[in-house]
Amino acid sequence: MSAALGGSAAAAANGARVTAGSAGSAGSAGSAGSVGSAGSARTSTLWREFAESPYTHPQIPYVGKAGQRAGADRFPRHRVVADVRAYGAKGDGSVDDAPAINRALAAAGERGGGTVTIPPGTYRIDDVIRIGHSDVVLRGAGSGRTTLYATKNLTELIGPYGSRYGGDKSSWSWAGGLIWLCPQERWNTLTTAVKERAWPFEGWTGNKRDEWRTLTGVGRARRGDRTVTVQDASGLRRGQLVLLRLVNDADHTLLEHMAGGGPGTEAYDWDAMTKLTSYVPYEWPVRVTAVRGRKITLERPLPLDLRPEWDPRLTTLVTPLTGSGVEGLTLEAVETPQSPHLLDKGYNGVAFQCAYDCWADDVVVRHVDNGFGLIAASACTLSRTRVAGRGVHHPYYCREGSHDNLIEDFVIERRTAPAPAGTQLHGINVEGLSSYNVWSRGLMEMGTFDTHRGMPFANVRTEITVTNDGRHGGDAIAGPLYGARFAHWNVTVTNGRAGLIKIDEIAPYSVTAGISEVREFDQIDVPDFTGELRARLEAYGRPEDLRPRNLYEAQRGVS
Repeated sequence: MSAALGGSAAAAANGARVTAGSAGSAGSAGSAGSVGSAGSARTSTLWREFAESPYTHPQIPYVGKAGQRAGADRFPRHRVVADVRAYGAKGDGSVDDAPAINRALAAAGERGGGTVTIPPGTYRIDDVIRIGHSDVVLRGAGSGRTTLYATKNLTELIGPYGSRYGGDKSSWSWAGGLIWLCPQERWNTLTTAVKERAWPFEGWTGNKRDEWRTLTGVGRARRGDRTVTVQDASGLRRGQLVLLRLVNDADHTLLEHMAGGGPGTEAYDWDAMTKLTSYVPYEWPVRVTAVRGRKITLERPLPLDLRPEWDPRLTTLVTPLTGSGVEGLTLEAVETPQSPHLLDKGYNGVAFQCAYDCWADDVVVRHVDNGFGLIAASACTLSRTRVAGRGVHHPYYCREGSHDNLIEDFVIERRTAPAPAGTQLHGINVEGLSSYNVWSRGLMEMGTFDTHRGMPFANVRTEITVTNDGRHGGDAIAGPLYGARFAHWNVTVTNGRAGLIKIDEIAPYSVTAGISEVREFDQIDVPDFTGELRARLEAYGRPEDLRPRNLYEAQRGVS
């Protein structure tokens, strides 16, 4: 690893937890309290603008509440209810320990939750490890002491998984995990559909997006509002998790709004983007924090305007997985050559699906096809995670309408085996109308800031060192690479490549602040929208001069 890393990136590379205000952390080098003062000569002009209107800034999204429990510093500590050895696990690699681990997890869930511990050792697993109940934590003795050694892939365990859009692609290239956190009923319906070759939608409203009912209509509101007026509050209660649903109208004005609006979005050929238009309605899970008459307060500010033409409503959703996590272990797959692009067999790491307020902490995945997946997952935190081994397709991926997630103190190690012909490397991926996600304090020894089209919007990458050698993917009919309000903030590029990092000439209403000097080579993109992009560029070539250094940490101090 590079000796030139900053303090927090080096700490992440060494597996150390870095928090705001700690020695060497992003927060200590210009925290929200100090950088917000107008008299500070080193404070970013963009930051001063943002501090004046944090919830409605045209280029910078508010992400201060990203992550589990609105960005809480600590993870819940559920009481220990089981040790996998009591259910028959050996931990010496001699037998398949997956049945014992899954029995312990199921028993904990059926008793109302708790922590299942895995002592030091190597546990062979010949099946998926499933966390399907809320408030269940799988905790190893540390990523350097507890290893789950996976011998089979998802194609072997569940079956081939085609694409709902046709072709010969394997959806295991972007779905599922050998540790899979997903509500039990939802996991059952998903895997049944795969086995029946009825390729499903994967999100909050079921395989056909029809498993929901209306709780109430919602009145007109603005992006950034936390309190909204509803038609009927009788079906709502404090603490309830609901789904905000917005439909696209015939003129595609919802999609135009996600892209920032203006002549360029009005001229765009939305009708031709049939894959993109299949992603709407936009579905945003959020917790209700107060009900006062017809006034409802939400845990987070609204991600978009609410207008009558988009039929805004609060609905039910499938039973979610909440309060569950995986901690302190390494998942190592049997080492096999990386598969050709889009034909992954499913030696995948950790997947969060239809999960809310869940987490991974101190988890390493090695020799996997795809590392950490967020699939219709929201308000989850991945902390101190690492992708290592022979090479990977998607180290991190965030798709199928995943929102408000936090990936912090993460590492993508350089591959240990040469890339076979026909393979591809992406990086920290976001796609499919996913929004308000944060990647903070990272070291990427390979990969890129990937978007697979599908117009993700309002996402932040901050305080990251990257060797920018990955490429983006995405079908042409999946629409724009970027919606509005992407922010790339304090990024050191070690190999000088601009693509997907310097986005002021390609992403509408975006911010590129404090990145290294770069130039265009390898994959080069052009804007999807014509005309003025209204993007901003600041402190170009001077990441060391940018204050605040970490956009997410600074926003946590904004009330």
